[in-house]
Amino acid sequence: MSVWATAFAAVVAFMGIGLVDPILPSIAQGLKATPSQVSLLFTSYFLVTAVAMLVTGWVSSRIGGKRTLLAGLALVIVFAALAGTSTSVAELVGFRAGWGLGNALFVATALAVIVGAASGGAESAIILYEAALGLGISAGPLVGALLGDWNWRAPFFGTATLMAVGLVLIVTLLKAPARPAARTGLTAPIRALAHGGLSTTAFTALFYNFAFFTVLAFTPFILHMSPYGIGAVFFGWGVCVALSSVFAAPPLQRRIGSVNVLHLALALLAVFQIGIALSGHAGIILFTVLSGIPIGLNNTVFTEAAMEVSDAPRPVASAGYNFVRWMGGALAPFIATKLGEEIGVAVPYALGAGCCLVGMAILYVRRHHLRALSRVDEDHTAHDTAPVPTY
Repeated sequence: MSVWATAFAAVVAFMGIGLVDPILPSIAQGLKATPSQVSLLFTSYFLVTAVAMLVTGWVSSRIGGKRTLLAGLALVIVFAALAGTSTSVAELVGFRAGWGLGNALFVATALAVIVGAASGGAESAIILYEAALGLGISAGPLVGALLGDWNWRAPFFGTATLMAVGLVLIVTLLKAPARPAARTGLTAPIRALAHGGLSTTAFTALFYNFAFFTVLAFTPFILHMSPYGIGAVFFGWGVCVALSSVFAAPPLQRRIGSVNVLHLALALLAVFQIGIALSGHAGIILFTVLSGIPIGLNNTVFTEAAMEVSDAPRPVASAGYNFVRWMGGALAPFIATKLGEEIGVAVPYALGAGCCLVGMAILYVRRHHLRALSRVDEDHTAHDTAPVPTY
């Protein structure tokens, strides 16, 4: 019950990522803002999330995982509700920044709590966590569309309400995990990045996340659809994220190895981004939905890689990895949207495809740092007695 309570709250937390997608044009219209100004909703959120990742381990090792989860949930509830009261883009961007702080405290700790409490081992726990991510990302646009079609403020109040439900579940169902034997230092996540494998994984993920959030943040402006239409497109995209992360990533890792899955997924994402750039309206919809497949693969494999490749404790490795990778999510929305406004709508996707190629180059040049992942893949294969599904 502890795991499922935490997973439910994680679903709602991840809904906050895609929640604003269907209402981005409505927010721009309602607050008389440009697309690039509205894109700062993502930038402030992920910039604060990235920086806050550096202190999540320090906080949780002192007050415990349960209290850290509750503190993160409380911050999200407060700032999501305040976001619904915004009268300007600046206010909304500021409240999203506070939301990002709460999200960082919750998300980073939730993964550690789920891994610690789940009975199926770290691999199964990570898949459950990624399933929560996929479900939240797919549900977020639907909730945003349904509530946003009524009023663009409603999704923010809706998220605050759902997060309050998650807080009650955590309070009542989660047994407080034991505190770490040693307290985590503030500089531990940065020092963990000195490990060649973790830094390779983190910086590859930074370029991947730039491509990921180019699709998420800029595409709503070129779809020229109602909130319901945008929500439907990104619901389909989110379903692809969820299914590929849970059902496709594990067997592919066993068959071709984690590093090869990352190469495959990055190449596919680059192809789909070029498809968005060169297509008409129907093609934009198709390639946007399909881009969820490589995104789901990447999310699962990158998370596992960050957990397994480093010799640092998992919460510390996760914090350092997330600090670097979420910077991609912070930079992409504003840069992509500004390029689309100033130069042309195809340019952001060309840049996103280029980022995928850079990520593949990092993986290839620094492949010797990722040998530990090959051993992990071999161990998974050796202990996997169930038949491997065919996809």
